[in-house]
Amino acid sequence: MAQPKKPHTSRQPNGASSIFFGKDGRWHGYVTVGVKDDGRPDRRHISRKTRPEATKAVRDLEKQRDSTGVAKAGQIWTVKTWLTHWVENIAAPNVGENTIDGYRVAVYHHLIPGLGAHRLEKLEPEHLERFYRKMQANGSAAGTAHQVHRTVRTALNEAVRRRHLATNPTSVAKAPKLEEEEVEPYTVEEVQRLLLEAGKHRNTARWVIALALGLRQGEVLGLKWEDVDFEVGVILVRRGRLRPRYKHGCGDKCGRKPGYCPQKINIRRETKDTKTRAGKRPIGVPEELLKLLRRHKEQQGRERTLARDLWVERGYVFTSPTGEPLNPNTDFHRWKDLLKAANVRDGRLHDARHTAATVLLILGVPEAVVDRIMGWEPGKSARMRRRYQHLTGQVLQQTAAKVGSLLWGTATSLPTAADEGAVTDPNRNPVATAPTVYVACLGERHVPFAHRAYAEAVAAQWGAEHPGCSTGMEEWDREKWERHGPGGALAVRDRMPDRRVVHHAHALFLAGGHRLNTGGPERWSTPAWEFEAEHYTDLPVRWHTARRPGQEVDALVRGTDKGAVDQAFGEACAQAVDRAANPRKYGDSAAHSDSRPL
Repeated sequence: MAQPKKPHTSRQPNGASSIFFGKDGRWHGYVTVGVKDDGRPDRRHISRKTRPEATKAVRDLEKQRDSTGVAKAGQIWTVKTWLTHWVENIAAPNVGENTIDGYRVAVYHHLIPGLGAHRLEKLEPEHLERFYRKMQANGSAAGTAHQVHRTVRTALNEAVRRRHLATNPTSVAKAPKLEEEEVEPYTVEEVQRLLLEAGKHRNTARWVIALALGLRQGEVLGLKWEDVDFEVGVILVRRGRLRPRYKHGCGDKCGRKPGYCPQKINIRRETKDTKTRAGKRPIGVPEELLKLLRRHKEQQGRERTLARDLWVERGYVFTSPTGEPLNPNTDFHRWKDLLKAANVRDGRLHDARHTAATVLLILGVPEAVVDRIMGWEPGKSARMRRRYQHLTGQVLQQTAAKVGSLLWGTATSLPTAADEGAVTDPNRNPVATAPTVYVACLGERHVPFAHRAYAEAVAAQWGAEHPGCSTGMEEWDREKWERHGPGGALAVRDRMPDRRVVHHAHALFLAGGHRLNTGGPERWSTPAWEFEAEHYTDLPVRWHTARRPGQEVDALVRGTDKGAVDQAFGEACAQAVDRAANPRKYGDSAAHSDSRPL
């Protein structure tokens, strides 16, 4: 049988690697590793002195191409350039606002300063482990180092997926050891002290909701009145308040960080929907808490009347004295102040959620109901119950008594609520109150105080400022005041009112910058103590511009320094004119107003 003839050419198929001896006396090789952006083959060149060296280099490049891929020509990633690209261009458009905030802190405050100069493909597990140890030696908590580890692991996994990196060194590096500390929930006696102290301040119901129902901070601050059904006795949780993020409104001329710019502009939406289906849930509300919410709504109505043009209406349950949604950072500091005033040990605001979950365990609430109240997903509920529900002494004693009764027939008495100072009835109001209310009678107005000296001082001061008007002080039985006094128990003041005067200025401008005469006073002053929700501000001056639902723009100024208020009024009016004429410059649109204060 005749053998087939060999082809006369030694040409390799398209895309195959080639090795040849060049005129320069060296061996050269070409390997196709992919396709360029313009669609042409990406052929990589190597050069060696001998053929065996060139052959080995070609084979090694082919193996790399077939296993992990070869980086694009001219693209050399460092840890800094990759992390910056990942966090801003890959992660930011695809994760939530709170998640990207955590990523940015890990990237810009920790990873780039510590590891940014490394070539991406040269990063080793040992580099990461030494970096984590250095972080902790410099004072960072183990939890912070662990969060940084999770962030860089996510970023480098994406680099591997896109073939910029062969393997992820974080999969080999040992993460910082993280020992989860057992949270000690507040006892019922500590909760009672907190509620007693909360009754002396604005937004009392905010802390009652946290301690009794276990809502997360964002869920409480995101509540709107439309979510509260007084008839059915239910709160519907369906959104969370986001932390504001600011940009300069002064053109970066003030020299401060954006959050401290006098003309700062919030560039983040106020709320977002709950992250999971389980997070959107109805919660039954005890009757005493419903009463507090009704009183809170009445109090908010009085604040709205007194704030006049400064009030910003968005329908939130818990607001600042001028209707603005509460800032989560300010809310956190109010919690810390509440703990100190109530003489209760320091703790996180989230510990109130652990406390509420443990109370449900003590009360023997079924697990399915607990999961709905706390907003836990079915697949994760068992783990979350282990994390949030803590075995207190009362639970352990009750369990031991049941075991003894079953095995030995003993009738061991269970500890009562009085034994631990507990209040087992969730509808009972634990806030103790003094029997007498001292009422300052200021003409037709009655202002209640918990201390006689404050009521007498206010009556005397008001009488001196309003000669010819009737004034005095009366003692009322607390039950009488709560039945017949305006505002009920929440109106009783526990401290001396602020005597400063707050100066105000307001102007309204139409689209195009034309000033509108509103018929009201352009400037006025109000004693801070007469503004029942404490006072507008304790700063010498604070101003902002705001766009109304139509196209009108407000210029609003307030402060304790009249001269500073007068000077700032001109600046506010100038910005309002510019904002009316150039809405896009300030992030405004015709369809949706941005009336958030700066």
